[in-house]
Amino acid sequence: MTNHPGVSHEQWLEARKKLLAKEKEFTRLRDELSNLRRELPWEPVTKTYAFEGPEGSETLSDLFGGKSQLIVQHFMFHPDWDEGCKSCSFWADNYNGTPIHLAHRDISFVAVARAPLAKIETYRKRMGWSFKWVSSFGSDFNFDYGVSFTKEQIASRATMNYGAPNTFGEEIVGISVFFKDGDGAIFHTYSTYSRGVDLMNGAYNYIDLTPKGRDEGGKSQYWVRRHDQYAD
Repeated sequence: MTNHPGVSHEQWLEARKKLLAKEKEFTRLRDELSNLRRELPWEPVTKTYAFEGPEGSETLSDLFGGKSQLIVQHFMFHPDWDEGCKSCSFWADNYNGTPIHLAHRDISFVAVARAPLAKIETYRKRMGWSFKWVSSFGSDFNFDYGVSFTKEQIASRATMNYGAPNTFGEEIVGISVFFKDGDGAIFHTYSTYSRGVDLMNGAYNYIDLTPKGRDEGGKSQYWVRRHDQYAD
């Protein structure tokens, strides 16, 4: 890193402008991709899913909270675990201030995990998070939306992320989006997994601006700890 070339301001500015052109191209492509995402066909949700939250049992319809759009953050927290996934926790540190802004764009936000509610609540309080988080324990929800797998499914070479081999295990990360129309019908409009959730982590995107970048040497997130587990 110390061998990186030093140049005059004029040379730096010329290089920066070349990169800016690429950044603007990327922004335009991202806008185009977002438009294509919105144009995807929708699939009706035909099951009635039940969730357990701090205020009792809720259906998928209830999670909309009066909004027409719902974002579900699939949080990796297996029923047998005593704490949530450290990487999902890294992402979740970005969520506390988000729901109020989403609500003003007709969007409800909720995290969903398979762990029982008591474990979720204990962990949520430990982490100091205020966003809504419910349990899908005993429901097919996580399995139907491609973020949970049985041991039997994994043994039979189950796939994830629309065809990639599942090398992660029983729980993977993802985001799903739903729409509810005026008659109460619910539609699944989008889901994404793996690197598809990357942009939702503000800290990572700040890190990407720095000279060292993610500096992970091919070992993604090896350095990440839950925010109360760093040595300092």
